[in-house]
Amino acid sequence: MATEREGVDAVDTPQTPVGGAELEVLKVLWEHGPGTVREVNTRLTQQGRAWAYTTVQTMLLRLEAKGYVRCIKGGPAHVFESAVSRDRLLSQRLRDLADQFCDGTASPLVLALVEGTRFSSEEIQQLRLLLDQLESPERDKKRPGKR
Repeated sequence: MATEREGVDAVDTPQTPVGGAELEVLKVLWEHGPGTVREVNTRLTQQGRAWAYTTVQTMLLRLEAKGYVRCIKGGPAHVFESAVSRDRLLSQRLRDLADQFCDGTASPLVLALVEGTRFSSEEIQQLRLLLDQLESPERDKKRPGKR
């Protein structure tokens, strides 16, 4: 899985939703990094998606128009890269769900996500660290209106 690169998320997450097929294309860019239409199509084919070259090209151009992908022009083939990281898009979608289903409150959404899920010891430790950070008195000092 690719890590967040410099420049990714330099702007806010686009507000136009990503369709299911577009998300599959975006996942290829997240997991394998920048690529040409042909390279992205090859990766999708390896994953069982038998789409025409022009279909993948259209989806990449739509994602670019929506602000989720950038096109690097300069060689014989255009190279496409993600303009928004997986983490940024996930955060935005979770905020949207919290707004839609929980009146903007994240806790019911978080509880629904973790309830009934089996976590590894490492994941539980990460959750405990996050909870400790959230309870930290230093965190309250940095928040406006808190003393």
